[in-house]
Amino acid sequence: MRTLIKHLLAATQPLDTVTVQAWIRTRRDAKGFSFLELNDGSCFGSLQCVVDAGAPGYEGIAAFTTGASATVEGRLVASPAQGQKWELRATRIELVGPADSTYPLQKKGHTLEFLRTIAHLRPRSNLFGAVFRTRSRLAFAVHEFFQSRDFFYIHTPIITASDCEGAGEMFRVTTLKGKPGEKPEADFFGKPTYLTVSGQLEVETFACALSNVYTFGPTFRAENSNTARHAAEFWMIEPEMAFCDLNGDMDLAEEFIKAMARHTLEHCAEDLAFFARFVDKTLNERLKFVVERPFVRVPYAEAIEILKKSGRQFEFPVNYGQNLQSEHERFLTEEHFKSPTTVFNYPREIKPFYMRLNDDQKTVTAMDVLVPGIGEVIGGAQREERPAQLAENMKAHQLNEKDYWWYADLRRYGTVPHAGFGLGFERLLMFLTGVANIRDVIPFARTPGSAEF
Repeated sequence: MRTLIKHLLAATQPLDTVTVQAWIRTRRDAKGFSFLELNDGSCFGSLQCVVDAGAPGYEGIAAFTTGASATVEGRLVASPAQGQKWELRATRIELVGPADSTYPLQKKGHTLEFLRTIAHLRPRSNLFGAVFRTRSRLAFAVHEFFQSRDFFYIHTPIITASDCEGAGEMFRVTTLKGKPGEKPEADFFGKPTYLTVSGQLEVETFACALSNVYTFGPTFRAENSNTARHAAEFWMIEPEMAFCDLNGDMDLAEEFIKAMARHTLEHCAEDLAFFARFVDKTLNERLKFVVERPFVRVPYAEAIEILKKSGRQFEFPVNYGQNLQSEHERFLTEEHFKSPTTVFNYPREIKPFYMRLNDDQKTVTAMDVLVPGIGEVIGGAQREERPAQLAENMKAHQLNEKDYWWYADLRRYGTVPHAGFGLGFERLLMFLTGVANIRDVIPFARTPGSAEF
């Protein structure tokens, strides 16, 4: 039976019979034997294998090149080499899949730009193996966080007829051929439909029945932005809580960020050490900073005044009534408060229709969670639960109330205060790994002009 390399590297005693199936990182030949560096992706570390010339299969050792896959049987013994506890003494080797000299991941430095062009192979590199192991572990941690707090996981639709954010940056889903005379009602769903930009509206319906719920799935935005922080397809985590106000929403959001940072420090130590060495030398300090320091909460208006009085020349001017930019958010967390920060009560004009209007009639119960190195990682709000006010909000945003009849029904039948937030999973991973480009924390990036693989 195959044994994963991560278990062999963590072994506490020698093992007489071991079968490893892995890819070859390198081969070095000496007189009468060869060294194979094996990695199966189960962990960051590789296992050194020593193959004597008399071992069955050695006659074909020339084909055991970088990138090839192999099965190796042998004994796990203490290694005399520095920096490794164990090595595998092969008793039999078998080539499973050869790799010729065109294999692009030879043992040398590769740029991130080049690795994006071979997204089908880049998970075999040290960096992307670490990124996607961390991504898997954090996906588990997200579910663990909410399930342990009695949240129910809801699968919200990928195809929708409503624009949650009201920005119109949606991908149309259609079976129409674009011929003259074709009417929208002739389309597959009988109306215009789109890929979802958020599962929030749908998950709210379940909060009004099951109390605490969340959705975690893919979302799509046709935003023609080619920055390091934007992608056309990404995953969103969106919890929603009934009988909850803005304060409760901020409590959960701050607790979530701390829990994810703590989980990464405790369960991704080996990959995190690689990130801290080669990607971001301040990563461990930043994660501990978020885990250990309490969040500061500041109203939007006060944050604007702090920024204006800072004496700092920002690239983007600071004005009341405009969204904060990343440079503003990082100043607040890294320099002014020296603490993770939550900004709340934003002007109503710059926020979506579903956010609850405050008593001042000028601001809404919106909040953004800011962390050092990134800026905003979470955006959320208490939702508008009052029927008349929701209708007024829709009108102000030029939305057709008929398209949201079911959403308005929640305010007619047993309405309750409720709140939630959303965060892009990839943005969270950028914060937790130090990787600066969203294209490098998602397996196959979808960006303007690019949908390879």
